[in-house]
Amino acid sequence: MILKVTIDEKTFPLELDSEMISSAQEMFVKMDADMDQGWQMSRTWVEAPNDAQRCQIAADKMLTAIQQEKKATVGLMAAYIMNKLPGVQAVDIDTSGDMHLTEFIMD
Repeated sequence: MILKVTIDEKTFPLELDSEMISSAQEMFVKMDADMDQGWQMSRTWVEAPNDAQRCQIAADKMLTAIQQEKKATVGLMAAYIMNKLPGVQAVDIDTSGDMHLTEFIMD
């Protein structure tokens, strides 16, 4: 499975296997439990993030992990997005500081 990631008009593929997604389910449950408490999304407090917003949060975490060269976290966030949004092909991560502008491309 490949998730195309675009950051500042540069696109690169992240390859994930289905085993990684299934083995990370426990971590996804923890992530969802954290987000169930509400989340600060840029300047907006979101009381109950929906699936798309949760994936925008994960994409923002992915951007930080890419910048810090934390490959395991990059893979985990990509797996979370692919698990939460079945059929997602690509993510265009906003770098302007507004994670609401991060977009997903579905098949």
